[in-house]
Amino acid sequence: MRALVIGDSGGIGGAVAEVLHARGADVVGLSRARTGFDLLSPDAAEEQIAALDDVFDLIFVATGALVSTRERPEKSLKEVSAAELAEQFAINAIGPALVLRHAPRLLARAQRGVFAVLSARVGSIGDNRAGGWYSYRASKAALNQIVHTGAIELARTHKQAVCVALHPGTVETSFTAGFSGREKLSAEESATRLLDVLNGLDAGDTGGFFDYSGAPVVW
Repeated sequence: MRALVIGDSGGIGGAVAEVLHARGADVVGLSRARTGFDLLSPDAAEEQIAALDDVFDLIFVATGALVSTRERPEKSLKEVSAAELAEQFAINAIGPALVLRHAPRLLARAQRGVFAVLSARVGSIGDNRAGGWYSYRASKAALNQIVHTGAIELARTHKQAVCVALHPGTVETSFTAGFSGREKLSAEESATRLLDVLNGLDAGDTGGFFDYSGAPVVW
């Protein structure tokens, strides 16, 4: 198996890469910390993606940001700002879309290939009962639409492709360090569960949104 992990220096992305290595996969990784793959510099990120000429069985996008220009997600409308919205969309929605646009050439056409991206349950419009977190929620909702739409197009040429959004759970990383009172998974446990979920999906599941247990998440 050959896998591409975008964001392999992050908590979940690093764990995904490690679990894949342990399972015998050949893993290629790109990240801001290790290779300068910065989604806030789309031209530079595009250059690294465009330079890839391999065919992958799995492309896993593990990039994301909970906040960008502030310390915590917005609790009310009065805290909404153009700057935070713009950066959240750049990292959480536009960045993965720029990777997804290369999926048709990076995934084999004649066999199963998987494109998976980390979303979040709070990006679900149907599951939103608490409000708040405007920029993060909106950017993840946009990401879900991008994944669903991309899956439709990809299926026309890649009949066995699986293109999905994933909710990893609340994971014990620097990403969630400031949020207590929630049961947290280790990064390794989340990564293991997510990869197991992906192994159980087929082309009939493409365009879906699933959590780390394999349960569908409402849009």
